[in-house]
Amino acid sequence: MATHLTEGDKAPAFSGKDQNGDKVSLSSYKGQKIVLYFYPQDDTPTCTIQACNLRDNFALLKKEGFVVIGISPDDISDHKKFEAKYQLPFTLVADPDHSIIDKYGVWGEKQLYGRKYMGLYRTTFVIDEKGIIRKIYLRPKNKAHAEEIIRNWKG
Repeated sequence: MATHLTEGDKAPAFSGKDQNGDKVSLSSYKGQKIVLYFYPQDDTPTCTIQACNLRDNFALLKKEGFVVIGISPDDISDHKKFEAKYQLPFTLVADPDHSIIDKYGVWGEKQLYGRKYMGLYRTTFVIDEKGIIRKIYLRPKNKAHAEEIIRNWKG
């Protein structure tokens, strides 16, 4: 199962709190290109690989005009620890009540080793300056995620 959103849709408005407890909303990034990436959990192996790839290529993403926002069900204190441990230079939004996750349709049944459970689908939305979803990555290349975003943006 994947998100109900498609490329060309208007990105759903949201607001939440970041790793510093500050309010963050989609509207505060109006006029900017956004890499909005949803990931299951702070400080887990694949999530760390993905976050570090975005960190290591942050200057390049910034040069291309992108703002990076990560969202997971973790709380503010978990985000703060994750940010500090890996020197993450971007915003991490806490969404423990799934209000943003549900708007983007990235929560559902998953399966691991034959066991079914509810979880977050690792998904990235690339949003243009007008708030339109231009690209959706349902299976991001975690070790080369920034590169695939920039390559596909330029076409």
